[in-house]
Amino acid sequence: MNQPLSFFESLGELVNGKSNDSRQIECIFINSRQQVRSGLFIPIKGERFDGHDFLLQAISNGAVASYWNKDKLLPPGLPMDFPIILVEDTTIALQKTAERYLSMVKPYVVAITGSNGKTTTKDLISSLVEQQFHSFKTMGNYNNHIGMPLTILSMKEDCEVLILEMGMSHLGEISFLSRLAKPDYAVITNIGESHLEQLGSREKIAEAKMEIRDGLKSDGVTVMDGDEPILKPIANETNVITCGYGSNCDVVIKNVSGNEDGQFFTLNHEETKFYLPLLGKHNIKNAVYAIVIARKLGISDLNIQKGLKNTTLTAMRLQRIKGKNDSLLINDAYNASPSSMKAGIESLELLTEYNNKVAVLGDMYELGEKEKELHQSVANSIGENVQTVICVGEKGKWIGEALQERKWNGTVILCETKEDAESHLEPLLTSETVVLFKASRGMKLETLIDKVRLP
Repeated sequence: MNQPLSFFESLGELVNGKSNDSRQIECIFINSRQQVRSGLFIPIKGERFDGHDFLLQAISNGAVASYWNKDKLLPPGLPMDFPIILVEDTTIALQKTAERYLSMVKPYVVAITGSNGKTTTKDLISSLVEQQFHSFKTMGNYNNHIGMPLTILSMKEDCEVLILEMGMSHLGEISFLSRLAKPDYAVITNIGESHLEQLGSREKIAEAKMEIRDGLKSDGVTVMDGDEPILKPIANETNVITCGYGSNCDVVIKNVSGNEDGQFFTLNHEETKFYLPLLGKHNIKNAVYAIVIARKLGISDLNIQKGLKNTTLTAMRLQRIKGKNDSLLINDAYNASPSSMKAGIESLELLTEYNNKVAVLGDMYELGEKEKELHQSVANSIGENVQTVICVGEKGKWIGEALQERKWNGTVILCETKEDAESHLEPLLTSETVVLFKASRGMKLETLIDKVRLP
């Protein structure tokens, strides 16, 4: 971004500084501790803090102007020539500024939502698109009503394709984000169990995810999971492309093969073979969403193949790490739901090169009243190709107890703490061992991984 101060003045009332100020704004920021150059500071009022209390710190770190809630007093010591733009609400001002900047840059907008796989799909689309376009994608997990506008305002003015991840906790949130971004393409990766506690059912979760179409341009395209029965009501609509393993999908995944380094696959009756350097059948589906978007944008299959091969994922998504004693650790511990945990276990079982497969499984949160039943359901997905399951935490033990109840042939170890799990896991690590780590974010299983990985 490189915009004159006047670009922002029009969204409020300038009460400090000069209206003909010629200075340029090079970035937007909300964290007063962040060091910037020529930044516009937007103080956000949160539940436990108020950014208005830190304006002077923001100025010392590079702010050259600021939005300001008009019901707040200006701080003593504010320089007389420092531009203050009064607005009704700084959060709304942030969103309106992003909307205005987006309409000025005019990139193709790809919006992504889903219970699992949003970030992986975002990374895959980005890797393919950047082969032929100037592109920008959601930074980290900046996927809510504050993070998404900040992402938009961080793209360069030559951006041709903007890839936005859209998250939610309640109905209406994705609808708002979609109407702000006005996507050309909407991707629904899947419908899982995340947010069951807030929404109550998978049907309500699907309703929330389908809100991504609320702001879709009139000629926009929806790309979605064709194997998900809950999404069938929109599967046959105009400009909807379904992807999956079922023969009824518009884009059918075929001829899957692979090893610990990645997977090969083809689509429909095509001869073109794609290679994905990621584990998991679910990640092939995420890659197919990216391929469909890339083809819609006119990207050649040669560049698609190149983009897939060079994909770099955000950490803790089936991330391969060298463990002690030449073991392989699979860090899939960023977050978890029953469906994503089952997918992770399926990925583990396909690593036939390893004779000793271990799954370290922990608590899954926000599953609502049926949380025990949903944890127990994971046990049904664990077959004879896994030798040991280490269950960590109060809820994680429900998985192990279900395995014991069904008299599963492998070894089940129940651990209250990660330290306990470490003492059981370390003796199992050999060159024949691969270990999957999967749990909700709050479990922070990466701290256990750090204990058993190579330095």
